[in-house]
Amino acid sequence: MELKNATALISGGASGLGAATARTFAAAGANIVILDLDTERAERLVAELGAQARFAQANVTDEEQVSAAVELAKAEFGALHININCAGIVTALRTLSKHGAHPLDLFKSVIEINLIGTFNVLRLAAAAMATNPPNAEGERGVIINTASVAAFEGQVGQAAYAASKGGIVGMTLPIMRDLARDGIRICAIAPG
Repeated sequence: MELKNATALISGGASGLGAATARTFAAAGANIVILDLDTERAERLVAELGAQARFAQANVTDEEQVSAAVELAKAEFGALHININCAGIVTALRTLSKHGAHPLDLFKSVIEINLIGTFNVLRLAAAAMATNPPNAEGERGVIINTASVAAFEGQVGQAAYAASKGGIVGMTLPIMRDLARDGIRICAIAPG
């Protein structure tokens, strides 16, 4: 997909891989909507990127907040073409330690943000992309999910993180098959 004049919604876009992606896409001429909870970092990045960037404060697990971010992209830039999912958290706790069993609430939190949050953002972004007119190649949008090498080779203390990233890998192929008829491509990357 041509980045110039395309609009990208980047979850976790205020820092790390998300911020680097926002800078790279903006340099290539894309419009950027940063979806993040970190207002301070996001506002600094929007100021750096200028008129082609906006910030939508949102929790990736909140349907209304993510829907508002998608609507912001459409209202400010006319359409949504790209979704990059970088939002995520890491916990490093053994399943069993000298303090006892891994707290279930921490495991649930990692799954909720990393896996369910990714699905929430991509499904709402895909719904917006499906309304785009197809380009010359028949494409309406592109989604990139961020998994991790931990999906394949999780280390000690990474049960929750590896499970969440493995879930991202596992859901990407069926979602690709679901969205192919709408001209929306999807893939997962596994940095590490």
